[in-house]
Amino acid sequence: MSFEIDLIGATTAFGQGKPGVTFGPDALRMAGIVEMLEQNGHTVTDVGNIIGNYPHNFTKQNIKVTDDLKNLDEVRDYSEALAKATSSSVENNKFPLTIGGDHSLALGSLSGIAPHYDNLGVIWFDAHGDLNTAETSPSGNIHGMILAELLGVGNDKLTSVNGFNAKLKFENVVLIGIRDLDDGEKELIKEKNILTFSMSDVRILGLNEILNRTLKHLEHTDGLHLSFDVDSIDPMEVKGTGTKVPGGLFTSEVIMFMEELSKTNKLTSMDLVEVNPLLDEENKTAETAVHVTEYLFGKRTK
Repeated sequence: MSFEIDLIGATTAFGQGKPGVTFGPDALRMAGIVEMLEQNGHTVTDVGNIIGNYPHNFTKQNIKVTDDLKNLDEVRDYSEALAKATSSSVENNKFPLTIGGDHSLALGSLSGIAPHYDNLGVIWFDAHGDLNTAETSPSGNIHGMILAELLGVGNDKLTSVNGFNAKLKFENVVLIGIRDLDDGEKELIKEKNILTFSMSDVRILGLNEILNRTLKHLEHTDGLHLSFDVDSIDPMEVKGTGTKVPGGLFTSEVIMFMEELSKTNKLTSMDLVEVNPLLDEENKTAETAVHVTEYLFGKRTK
């Protein structure tokens, strides 16, 4: 299956305050993401990088804290700009592929995408749950709260991006690769019965079984978005990301998952996030991200 893809660069670092991640989109371009997609039979329009109204001039002194959240106004502003880009992409029958950039970009991408579906399903590949709120977060970094905001839990300035609350439904979200949850996130997962596969589950069940259970859980949805954080991969294989957690996925496992997911022809949009070339060696993390993504877009192991 071939797609007409809009490649959308999201250069935001506002969600976590490490400026290197602003170079993530261009690192992925340098790693050949456009060429890879075209070689697999897709039409690609690189729409460039989305620019908000606030500069990324981080120092410890100028990171603003509002309502116990760092860079609240900046994240909201950037999310509004990005939502316009992804919404336009869907309206034009394109596949929005948003590359970043920290995971707070998902607030913008999904706020633009979700209104075009009645029941959008989301697979959240991440070492973290991203389900904190200002009350439960130990850091105040919004990239660790962004899924909660998309589910309508959190600060009104963020849940109301693009003019409406609760972009996603709890029953339409599946977390995979989780291995670092705060207490408040655990409580929300339990309270809302969010389907979550930890790394212990991955080791016991295997990713193929987890994919089968995920697709069964989301079979009622009318669109499927993959939000893929490169920190889901073990830091032994991926060094260029900002919030590393040992004991993650291996690239060989991710390739299998991507390949099998692609065969379902269910995917309608994607985020690829948290590539930070300033923490990397010779752009290897971006190259790994492009490599595993290739199997989602048509490459086969046999």
